[in-house]
Amino acid sequence: MGISIGMVGLGSFGSVFVPLFSRHPLVSRVALCDREPERIAKFANSPYLQGKFNPSDAYESIEDICKSDIDALVIITQPWLHAPQCIMGMESGKDVYSAVPIISIPDGDETLDWCDKLIETSKRTGKHYMLGETTYYRPQAMFCRKKAENNEFGHFLYAEGEYFHDRDTGALRRVANLRHNSKSGREWQELAKRKYTDKGIRSGPMHYPTHSTCGPVCVMKAHAKKVTAYPYISSDPSLSKDSITNETAFFKMSNDAVVRICEYREVAGTIADSETFRILGTSGSYMERQWKSVDRDLPLTEQLTRPLKTITLTDEEMRDPLPPEVVEEYKKFMNTKVVNNDGSIKEDFTPIGHGGSHPYLVNEFIYSVAENRMPAINIWEATRYMVMGIMAHKSAQRDGETLDVPDWGDAPKSL
Repeated sequence: MGISIGMVGLGSFGSVFVPLFSRHPLVSRVALCDREPERIAKFANSPYLQGKFNPSDAYESIEDICKSDIDALVIITQPWLHAPQCIMGMESGKDVYSAVPIISIPDGDETLDWCDKLIETSKRTGKHYMLGETTYYRPQAMFCRKKAENNEFGHFLYAEGEYFHDRDTGALRRVANLRHNSKSGREWQELAKRKYTDKGIRSGPMHYPTHSTCGPVCVMKAHAKKVTAYPYISSDPSLSKDSITNETAFFKMSNDAVVRICEYREVAGTIADSETFRILGTSGSYMERQWKSVDRDLPLTEQLTRPLKTITLTDEEMRDPLPPEVVEEYKKFMNTKVVNNDGSIKEDFTPIGHGGSHPYLVNEFIYSVAENRMPAINIWEATRYMVMGIMAHKSAQRDGETLDVPDWGDAPKSL
């Protein structure tokens, strides 16, 4: 018998994942949940759901779908709802997948409390939580984890992660408008004003840090211990006079490496990719699709130097393969035409979405549910990405005061 999945949240981003979860070969049944019924109706006769969706599996509230016999929930709702909805799902006996971040609210202390509650709920219920952090399955992250597992970096020295997205030249303002114009969004604006804005509680870009913090943390398998961060106070007259639009943070890690993280929302252009990371070690380093390595076992030349080997890599060379049965199923519904060298055309499946990460996220969650095991981006891993940003924002608000970064320890092997 296959896995049953409840898709909670069918907006712009949630809709992207419906085909991927629905057509995974281990999924036999799909339920749909959204507060706006027309979104459910849009998918009711979709070929992606063929043979896997029954109209009785349509729900207008997360409370109702939690009462169902569905095995697991995929929660891609508004970011301020993620943590409480995931707790509701686990308490109803379901494994949960959450879109990023863990939660997005202005109060950092409240966010830390939600991290604590999620870990406690997972331990108490025995149910698993997975964060859908796309950086974890970008090609460079997969490649660097393999290099780290083989100790090819040597000693980690320094890493950088960054998310350079100007709110006006990118799509961030449009995304925010879509969120705020939904039913949940209008409710949130009223609540946020009373609970945070009117009390002077201000958020910052480091409250959504996971795209930039994930790379260094998941490769080095280290967590932050201390942080010093600095803000840029925007001069944009459309914002309040104390609005922080850019934050730069420096972390001392548990492996003694130093990590620099940038979260910028007001910037003309980028350094390299707008969403990437670099990692430097004593024997090997990764940056901008290049692997650079030194073989320190080689004897020094007469010029007292050792050769530095540089390899430029493609996404395909860096990615791990998906299971062949998953690829074959996706080919049937989400195929793309590939032109061979001889001019002939074949049907193929190319991973897409945030560097091709989307099908990998889906596959990891489905297999973790089927095998009743801890997913790769479990709640213990996820909190390490999140708290780096929370404490960085606190430091930035205190003009660079060095602060300790809390940690909940490594994930247990089983619940």
